[in-house]
Formats: sequence, C-alpha cells, structure tokens
Amino acid sequence: MATSKTKTKTRAKTKKNLVIVESPSKAKTIEKYLGRNYKVVASKGHIRDLPKSQMGVDVDHDYEPHYISIRGKGDTIKELKKDAKNAKRVYLASDPDREGEAIAWHLSHLLNLDPEEKNRVVFNEITKDTVKNAFKQPRDIDMDLVDAQQARRVLDRLVGYSISPILWKKVKKGLSAGRVQSVALALIIKREEEIKAFQPVEYWSIDSEFQKGRQKFAASFYGIHGKKAGLKDNDAVQEILKQIDQKANFNITDVVRKERRRMPQPPFTTSTMQQVANRQLNYRTRKTMMAAQQLYEGINIGKGGSVGLITYMRTDSTRIAHIAKQEASKYIHEEYGAEYAAVKPVKGKLPEGAQDAHEAVRPTSVYRTPAEMKQYLTNDQFRLYQLIWNRFVASQMTAEVSDTMTVTIDQNDVQFRANGSKTKFAGFTKVYKGAAEKDNVLPDLNVDDTVKMVKNDPQQHFTQPPARYSEANLIHALEENGVGRPSTYAPTLDTIQRRNYVKLESRRFVPTELGEIVNGVIVDFFPDIENIEFTAGLEEKLDGIEKGSEEWVKVVDEFFKPFSTEVKKAEDNMEKIKIKDEAAGFDCDICGAPMVIKMGRYGKFYACSRFPDCRNTKAIVKEIGVICPKCHKGQIIERKSKRNRVFYGCSRFPDCDFVSWDKPIGRDCPKDGHFLVEKKVKGGKQVVCPNGDYEEDVQK
Repeated sequence: MATSKTKTKTRAKTKKNLVIVESPSKAKTIEKYLGRNYKVVASKGHIRDLPKSQMGVDVDHDYEPHYISIRGKGDTIKELKKDAKNAKRVYLASDPDREGEAIAWHLSHLLNLDPEEKNRVVFNEITKDTVKNAFKQPRDIDMDLVDAQQARRVLDRLVGYSISPILWKKVKKGLSAGRVQSVALALIIKREEEIKAFQPVEYWSIDSEFQKGRQKFAASFYGIHGKKAGLKDNDAVQEILKQIDQKANFNITDVVRKERRRMPQPPFTTSTMQQVANRQLNYRTRKTMMAAQQLYEGINIGKGGSVGLITYMRTDSTRIAHIAKQEASKYIHEEYGAEYAAVKPVKGKLPEGAQDAHEAVRPTSVYRTPAEMKQYLTNDQFRLYQLIWNRFVASQMTAEVSDTMTVTIDQNDVQFRANGSKTKFAGFTKVYKGAAEKDNVLPDLNVDDTVKMVKNDPQQHFTQPPARYSEANLIHALEENGVGRPSTYAPTLDTIQRRNYVKLESRRFVPTELGEIVNGVIVDFFPDIENIEFTAGLEEKLDGIEKGSEEWVKVVDEFFKPFSTEVKKAEDNMEKIKIKDEAAGFDCDICGAPMVIKMGRYGKFYACSRFPDCRNTKAIVKEIGVICPKCHKGQIIERKSKRNRVFYGCSRFPDCDFVSWDKPIGRDCPKDGHFLVEKKVKGGKQVVCPNGDYEEDVQK
C-alpha cells in the first residue's frame, strides 16, 4: 500500500499547467519559453461558431446566438478536454484581440472552467521575457471584448443569411452579401461609373531646357505677368512662343532658396502595412497577413530557438512601447550616430474610430536585423520583415534635410520655373532608402543672371479619369471612411473576388456584370448596407461595445428592426433578375443546340443552351500552342485550380494526366531530353529544366 501511495504522489507532482493558444507554431514557440511545467497546445482557431445550415440567431430572445462545435474539430475538442482534465491549471493564451478573446471564452465554456478564475493571458509579442511576464499577471476574460466580437458575428450573420436567400431566389444560386463587402463593392462600382462618365479635357505644357555656362537644366512654362497661367490648346501655346525670342537671353528675376525638412512616417498599422506591401512588394493582402502571422508566431533562428520577430500584426495604433523606443535609439546611436536619432520621434495620428489597443507593427528587437535574419526566413517573410524593420527604425530617426531652390526665368513677361533640390542630411532615408528623393541640382543662379534657352518642347495632354482601385487604394478608402477594422480587410477583398463580383486586371479591381447586378439589388432594397456613413456609424457603435459604453443586444436590435422590414419588402417586391447568357460561338456536340457562356462558382464555363434538357458542359480553356510532352497528342492548356492558381495540363485529360505548375515551352532540354518550362524568377523569367540540369534567361 505504501508503494501505491508513493506512486500517486509522484503522479500528482507531474501534473502540468495547460496553455491553449490558436496555432501549433505559436504553441511550439511558447512551450520553449515556459519550460517543463507547462504543456502548450493549439485549438487551431475557433472551436465553436454559428451553424452553417441555419441562421443560428434567436431574434425573438435578445438575438441569442446558438453556437455549435465546428465540424471537423471533434478530435481537437476531445484532446483539449482530456488535457484540461489532467492539468494542474488551464491558461487561455489566444491572440490579444476580439477574436482571441472570443476563442478564450468559447474554450472556457467547453472545458467548464471557472469564470471567476483568472486564466486569460495576453501578450503583444512572442518573446521570452514578454511571455513569462504575461503569465505572472493573468486576468479574467474580458466580456466587453467577447460581446464586441459576438455583436459583429451576429450582425454579419443576420445580414448575410437574410439577403443571400433573396439573391439566390431572385438572381442566382450561390450569391452572398455582407456588411463590409457590400461597401467595398459599392466603392469599386462607383469608381467605374466615374471612369465611364469622365470627359477628358485638353491642356498643354511647355518643357524647356536652359543653359548657364556649360551646365544645362530643365524648366517649364509657369505664366505671364507674374501670374500662373494654363495652356488650354495649341493656339495658346503658339501665342506664348510668339512672345519670346529663343535666341535672345532670358533673365533670372527671382531665386528662392529654402531648407526643407521631411519627417519619417510613423511605424506600420495593419492597414498601412497592407498598403505599402501591396505597392512596394506587389503582395496581395492575404499574402501579407499570412507572412506577418508567421513572423509574429515565431521563427527558429538557430541557437536562439524560436522567437516572434514582430509584434501583433492586427492593430490600428502607431503607439510604441517605451522600452522599444529606447532600444531603437541605442541602435541608431551605435550604427549611424547621435545626429540620426530623433529626440522626439514622429507620432502618427490615429484614424477616427481607432482602438489603440495594441502597439504598432514593429520588430520585437531592432538588433535582429533583416540581414542577420535572412538565412532563417523564406523570401516572402524576409521582404516583409525588412519592410517592417526599416519603417520602424526610420520612424525613430531625424528628418531628411534638403536645400531647395526655385528659380523664375523671364523674357518679355513670359515666365518659366525651375525647381532644384539637394540632400544636405539623409536623416531617416539612411535606413528607409525607398523614401529618398533623387537630387536635382541646378547651377548656381542669382537674380539678374542671364541664361540661354537650348530647346523647348510643347506637349499636348488630356486630363485622366480617376484610377481604378488597387488593393492598397481600396484598403485606404475603407479605412478613411471608417468602414471595417484591421482584421476585416483581407477577408473582405478575398470574398468579393471569390464571389466573382470583381476581378483584378493589371492589379486593379474591375466590377463584373454579376457584381453590378448584386450591387444594384442592395442599393434598391437595402440602401443602409452599402451606405458608407451608415456603416461607419455602426462600426463606431460596435467599437463602443468593446469600450463598455454600448450594450450589444441594443446595438443589434437598433439595426435589425428596420433592416427586417427591408428584407420583407424585398421578398415581396423584388422581381426575378435574368442574367443573359453570352453566346459561345459554337454548337453543342451532343444535341446541336448553341453553346453559351455561364458563370459558375469558379468562373465562366461553356454550357448547352438547352439546359436542363441537355447537361453538356465544357471548361473554357486557353491553348498555349504546345503539344503535350507526355502523350504527344493533346494540346497543353491553361487551367485554374480551385484557389484560382494557374496550372498547365493536357487537353486529353483524363486519358492523359500531364500537369505542371510551370509553363511548358515546347522544347526539350539539350542535356537530358526532359521538356523545358518557363519559370518566374526575380527580375523576369527563365527557361529551366525541371531536373535542374539546364537554365537560360528569357529575352525581353
């Protein structure tokens, strides 16, 4: 019996504290920091949600949500319950935002944890000291944060599951509508309407070249009699040219020398990170967030083990922790000198409605430089980390100082202007080189000097319509209008593309016919949904729930009562919309009826016009003019995967199963006879042998 008691005591001693996070990679990083008395496991995201098959919200009883365990999460939940039962204590360490708080709350419910127990642990960065300190100060689950997430989820469900069935019935099966996605779609369509309605206006410019001594410099026509003047047509240009003698001297009548100081931008918020990554790195928003998530959750950096390289990447704040400012200042002093370190670093202005719950996106340590981290990162991770690191360090540096010079050149009361600048002190551009402006050095010019005109070049121009939205521009527009929050931008942009409401052409959003139809329905029957001011006002109320100043049931009720009336009106009054099928230009090879182009979940396809009597369908394929290197009979065609990624396959599929992610070019490798493919590489394309024996650059 004594032996049995000893064994029981030993088992009791080995009980560990259980920590539950969202992702396995985050669990791996944190477990190393906490030591052997802790077991860290992952819930792999949400474990409970509203059911997919029904509304799941009881509108008659305070909009009570009916949560169920997410399909496919049964084994995970079983394991979590088993681990919790055997644990000494359970800590919930999901992400430090509304979604993370909701996950912690759902876990607490499923594992029957004591709601009074302080078991919620949050940290803004995954580094050893930060994580260990967080476990010294656990707190209760913040129900204001949970209610804020719950209100958004309930509202989005009420909107989506009320409008979508109407769209299915009146327009087409498989359609959906949502609060933020409807505004994004409306912005894209409004911009397209502005482009179509745009009337170009003609105007002219006169770009000239002058010379003093041996040095030439550029100037442009400014105006007459000291006043700025436009040139509306060629007649106006000829009038100006008649007033000057190109062979005679021109006089310098005014020289303005100034010192210009250009301040760095604040460190990244989620929105600005997505915008700059889109513009500078050509990253789609989803790709940016995926790479940022990996950098936040932890990267194995050799002897240092796994460490989070950046702070939490969902934030609308530009605030920086005091300790991070000190470390950045120390680094700048050591690397660049005291004159580069800002005494009062730039502070960003918070956008309206910003929560300021977390710091800006920054490196967890400036001493982990991009150059040192490169060996541990994928190319996508490295480029984003470099961007985040550069922006943060630059934000703690002094201004760039330039000497500027504006020169007025005159002859017969016709004025030309030349603008020059020269960097006097690099300041923050020493680090953030992409922000540096090219010097334009003018000769040493003074009032009463004379210069010669070497040539002038009148040019006709036309005003341009507003540009279509890129991902960066659309995110900026949504943020500027107070629509959506940092966590919503990536899924919103993804949804409107997946639903085929918009498509990307040359990295710009273009609405499809289907998108215009859906938007028209929402404008006619649910005007508040696509109304920017209304949606922004609703966002403020939802943020108020998080602050504890609004009650979530009341906010949802104020929205739903008038909205439900609109739903009823739409069900009764909306006429069925027939989407005309586009003729394919050939006949069905089964029944001989004309084939048409239809729109499916994954894009357009050919179908028989006699559907459902004839169910013949064909994929719309693009031949690339290459014979299949496997069967030597079929044509290689361009296809798209379910994730919209292009790949190449044989037209004789399934008889021939040839597939390739890279484009075959119709030539064989001179070394081993394997077919060659065209591969995208940094800076262009390369023809390579998949076996790695041969490569050649593609001529541009």
